[in-house]
Parts: sequence; C-alpha cells; structure tokens
Amino acid sequence: MTTSFRVEHDSMGEIKVPADALWGAQTQRAVQNFRISGRPLPRAFIGALGLVKQAAARANRSLGLLDERVAQAVAAAAAEVAAGQHDAQFPLDVFQTGSGTSSNMNANEVVAALASRRLGSSVHANDHVNMCQSSNDVIPTAIHLSAALTVRRELIPALGHLRITLERKEGEVAGIVKTGRTHLMDAMPVTLAQELSGWRTQIENGVARLESVEPRLLALAQGGTAVGTGINAHADFGRRFCAELSALTGLAFVPARNYFEALAAQDTAVELSGQLRVIAVSLMKIANDLRWMNSGPLAGLAEIALPALQPGSSIMPGKVNPVIPEATTMVAAQVIGNDTAITVAGQSGNFQLNVMLPVIADNLLESIHLLASVARALADSAIAGFKVNEARIAEALERNPILVTALNPVIGYEKGAAIAKKAYAEGRPIREVAAQMTDLPREQLARLLDPAELTSGGIKGGGGGGG
Repeated sequence: MTTSFRVEHDSMGEIKVPADALWGAQTQRAVQNFRISGRPLPRAFIGALGLVKQAAARANRSLGLLDERVAQAVAAAAAEVAAGQHDAQFPLDVFQTGSGTSSNMNANEVVAALASRRLGSSVHANDHVNMCQSSNDVIPTAIHLSAALTVRRELIPALGHLRITLERKEGEVAGIVKTGRTHLMDAMPVTLAQELSGWRTQIENGVARLESVEPRLLALAQGGTAVGTGINAHADFGRRFCAELSALTGLAFVPARNYFEALAAQDTAVELSGQLRVIAVSLMKIANDLRWMNSGPLAGLAEIALPALQPGSSIMPGKVNPVIPEATTMVAAQVIGNDTAITVAGQSGNFQLNVMLPVIADNLLESIHLLASVARALADSAIAGFKVNEARIAEALERNPILVTALNPVIGYEKGAAIAKKAYAEGRPIREVAAQMTDLPREQLARLLDPAELTSGGIKGGGGGGG
C-alpha cells in the first residue's frame, strides 16, 4: 500500500489519490465507495473502453472538434489501455454505480493522464477524452463491443474446434453399433457416429445462434450521449465513431437504429446471454452423456473410457473420474446462473437508462470466456482421446430385447412384446427366443434383427423402404 498521496479535485472538492495512480478524483471516490466484491471488471471490457476512447478521439479529430495533437495523444494513450498495458489502473468494483459512470471516468482519467505525459501539457478527462460522449452511451457501447469481440475471437473459434473434433471422432467410430437409450432404458440401436452427430449438430446450431444475434450486437449506442437525443455530440459523431471503431477492430459496427432503445434497454445483451445459455445446455447434455457412457468400469455402462487425467479419490486407490465433463457441467451451471442475473439486470431499464450495466458486462463476458475455455477442454481432453469398449457394447447389443421392434411389421406389436418379455426374463438373445416363438426362418430373423441394418431406419421385412 502506498503511503504517498497527491491531492486531486473534482466538482465535489478535493480528495487524496495515491501518488503513483494514473486515475483522478472521480475514480478515487469510486474506489472508496464501492468496496464490495474486490472483483474488477473483465479485461475484455477494459480493453473495449480503451477502444471506445481511441475511436472517439479519431472521430472528433476528423470532425474538427479536437486539436490534432491532443487527438493523437488521446488516441495513442487509449490504444495502450486497449492493449492491456495499464490494467492495474482500473481497480473499480463490478458492483458500482449502475450506469458504469465510475468506470467511464476511470478510463477518461487514465487516458487523460497518459495523454498529458505524452503531449507535455494538460489533457482534460471530460473536455477532451470524453468529448461527444456520456457514460450512458459509452458503457452500453463497451458492452456490445467487448461481447462482439470475445464471441468472434474466443467462443466461435472454440466451438469450431469442438465441432471439428466431434466430426473427426465420428469418422473414427463410424462402424460401431450400440444400444440406443430413451428414458435411460434400452432402445433401438444407433451407431456411435450417429450419436456423436447429434452432439456436433448441437454445437453447429449454437454457432448459428451466435451469428444470428451479431447484427444487433454490432449496433452501438455511441452518439446518443445522456438520454438518447445526442446532446453535446456532433450530429455525425455516431457514424464517424463507428467507422473508426470498425477500422480498429475489423467488425462492421453501425450506429443504433434508435438511440433511445440502445440506452434504455439491454435487450441485445439479454438475447446474447440466452444464446449462451443454450450453448451451456448443449454442453451439459454432451458432458452428461460422456459421463454415463464412461460410467463403471465394472458396475456402469462402460461403453467408453475417457482419458485418465488424474487420480480420482483421496481414499480409493485406482479410481479415475470424468473430470473434464464434470468441469463442463459446472461451467454450464455458472452460465445458466449468469443468464438469470443478466435477465434480471435487463429488466432494470427505467425510462432513458438501464442502471445495472456493470453486472451485465461482467456476467456476459464471464459466460463467453468460460464457454470458450471449456469447449476446448472438452474437445482436447475428453472427446479426442476416449477409447471405445467394443466388446462391452456388442455384448449389451446382442442381448437387447428391444431389437424385436424390427419384427413389428411381420409379426405384430403384441407378439413382439411377448418375445421381448421372455428374452428379458430368461436373459437370452432376442434372435434365439424369436426363432422359438415364431415360424420365421433363422436366416430371415438374422437379417431383420441385424443391429447395423436397424440403424438405417425404414420398415424392415414389410412393404416399406429399407427392408
């Protein structure tokens, strides 16, 4: 802890600020007021604030509002913030003023201090760095910007990696037929590749959902200033700002169609969070299937063996647990919880402003980051390396009485049910019991009850396709 201070002032008077801090009076007041969680806003959000200040300085320079030298100094300082060179100068708690004004002023003060050093003369946090801006449009813009960048740079590539891993695994297990399950009970056979294709499609749909929300995510509040009217901003500022930000990021940002909506509501953040929740539910399903398939190795299904990554018990030697799927389910639970927080926060738009913006930013970015990280872990440390217990799968498949379903078109449902019950009660293969209880030749039974053939669907032995 520093014992050296300097005195700064703002509209409320003087306040002591640590001598080595780049921030000023307004940030210091927030440091002292919001000692709540000890958790600062995410790096991605701080980086987005830097990009906002950089794009704003460039836009104001192009509009002739900001002196060339001042604009260059502000833009260069903001670029350093965007690059993460000054993250320690952003200490403010997530749980702060609901508009995020404290964090906006934190960015303004830090950028102003850096720009002043660079320029050799005073740069003002409000008059220069915050020109044509308000916290009320900066923070919603930073939420959209940080989310759009992290989805594009982290989550979509991670989900793409998981999809490719699943597709590759489908090829490896293409010829393996297993017992399907509904209600956790034996059902008609499927191939392992068919089962994995369902998982892969969940991930592909998740990416499509993310891409569907992007047009609204790329529409920014910047230019609406305090209440959506654009007071104290050049009429062309929003458009110029988006052009500069697009040049900096490579994403096609545009001014919001309606600034009043962009400031007063956080519907797009709520929508994106909902898509993240769906992806979390998909990952939960995949992880739980993996846990069931891996269960055992003696008393469970034991269809597969996940990679052994670490000892599973402090008391039971030799025990190995499905740790990556377990971590995945915990991430899914956290994302679902974050979505609830974002949903509640999204309801807190009163008249011209939402006043739970920092918690929306924090939860949204945490969800994106967690899903990206765990998707790669699931791909690399669980799916890519699991081994199939073909003998165990074949044994269960051979004794599955539900295979008799394929005989329904030939012998009828009731006769099939009687065969299934007898096979199950006596623990005998379904072909053997069917041969005993029907007059169908064994060759025909073998063809009708071939598990691999049954995975292709259609009507077997009757007058329909796939016989």
